[in-house]
Amino acid sequence: MMISTDSIDVGATTEPRVFGPLTTQMFVRYSGASGDLNPMHYDDVLARAAGNPSVFSQGMHQSALLATFATDWLGAENVRRFGVRFREQVWPGDVLTCAGEITASAPAAHGGTLVTVELTCTRQTGGIAISGSADFHLPARA
Repeated sequence: MMISTDSIDVGATTEPRVFGPLTTQMFVRYSGASGDLNPMHYDDVLARAAGNPSVFSQGMHQSALLATFATDWLGAENVRRFGVRFREQVWPGDVLTCAGEITASAPAAHGGTLVTVELTCTRQTGGIAISGSADFHLPARA
């Protein structure tokens, strides 16, 4: 991915990305891929018995979707830090919208630009499922 450092200013955003509607099958697949075998994510009977309306997505699943959004925007090879805060559960049928904004930009010590982005993964209800931030080192243009 080629990012132009000329267009990376504080306040810059990119087109939000929509994921979903999410399905129980997605949660099952993520369970297998991640090794998170908590039955709350794939056993609807057990999840309901525990007082939940249904199974629910793994927080790390939404984190992975948010990371995908961010790295598609600014390049996986450029990530220097990525952190999230889990805020709201995500259920089958939810549609998530990932968005980000550059909140800081400074010349990097060895060339290029270091940018910080604030990230959100929002449910169709308006509730924020995941919030986060990341640092990217964008190389100088050749």
